[in-house]
Amino acid sequence: MIDTRITGLSPLINVIAKRKPYPPRLIEQNRACWAIKALTVIGAGAVGLSIARKLAERDGTSTLLIERHGSVGTETSSRNSEVIHAGLYYGPTSLKTRLCLQGKEMMYALCASESIPHRNTKKWIVAQTPEQWEELVKVHKFASSISVPTRFVPLSEAQAREPDVRATVGVLESLSTGIVDSHALMSWLEGKFQSLGGECAFHTSVQGVEALPESGGYRITTSSPDGTTDSITTETLINSGGLAAVPISNMLLPPSRHLKPYYAKGSYFSYSSSFPKPSTLVYPAPSPGHGGLGTHLTLDMAGRVRFGPDVEWVDSPDDLSPNPSRLNEALDEIETYLPGIERDKVGLDYCGIRPKLGKLGAVASGKGFQDFVIREEEGFDGFVNLLGIESPGLTSCLAIGEMVEGMLYR
Repeated sequence: MIDTRITGLSPLINVIAKRKPYPPRLIEQNRACWAIKALTVIGAGAVGLSIARKLAERDGTSTLLIERHGSVGTETSSRNSEVIHAGLYYGPTSLKTRLCLQGKEMMYALCASESIPHRNTKKWIVAQTPEQWEELVKVHKFASSISVPTRFVPLSEAQAREPDVRATVGVLESLSTGIVDSHALMSWLEGKFQSLGGECAFHTSVQGVEALPESGGYRITTSSPDGTTDSITTETLINSGGLAAVPISNMLLPPSRHLKPYYAKGSYFSYSSSFPKPSTLVYPAPSPGHGGLGTHLTLDMAGRVRFGPDVEWVDSPDDLSPNPSRLNEALDEIETYLPGIERDKVGLDYCGIRPKLGKLGAVASGKGFQDFVIREEEGFDGFVNLLGIESPGLTSCLAIGEMVEGMLYR
């Protein structure tokens, strides 16, 4: 095996990325001679890592993973609720439903076999009004149709199990919902990818992508923090850039196929009191057309309570400063299902940004639902776009890895 690690030089000199195991070629550059054949994945979040790991498992290939930050999973993948979603909200035919259901099973299996911290916490969806109860009935009916286990909890049982949770009209329990340590998951994926011979190029920002019609493939121009510019030539390119995915897509596709990125900022809130402290996740009933699932109660692996996210539309994916003006509105929503909360013990914690393709709903029961977009772009052989990969992206990441590998090889 040829050692492609050249001490003291940029990790991206000239990478030839091949979908099939062709013999390696030597490519002359003025700075180095690099021998490698690889698939190139942009974005080292949970989804990009899963894709890269899956591709690296193929014999005779070598995979390059490009990440603009200094480590994996520093954006959406680590700034979320870390929930393993059951797949309750996304409609019967959506990619979100299919990949969430498959990904959930894969996630539980992987975490159990590799000792990745996780827990099947279950989840309560609570209704305070007859209108919200109707939404719970819809969710239960849909869950039954796709064989996802849910049950209505009698109010007497709910009071006995979680006396601090208010559910005036009813409770629907999702039995397969859980939580996962997303950082441990991504650390495992990174380690597995590298053990398979994959290469990670951190601090590497994509500045341009162009098609190479004569030779086939694509040229990616990148930059590093010190201003160094490099060029990668790749036959197969997977755009899993998360918040940057739409801008990267627009670098390559013609103007008539450009998209506008939308950014849904979600604030999360910490809770410093030991009471009340439910033992299950608690979500308000879904609101059709809303950009999220409401300011819900989740738990981390240490059992600490946190709330969020809310939805605030922002213009920049870098707008990660907590907004104090969001706190009172969040507290009011939290109090609808947790009336005994100590308001002065709730504080701003962190923010995450969800990549959206419009100001559209997070649940399929309302108008404007936005599904995942995962496709090999027409007229651009070997270029796979992943756009609008928000929730349930973490839950779905392992299934997405299999899907992309299947698109390229089956």
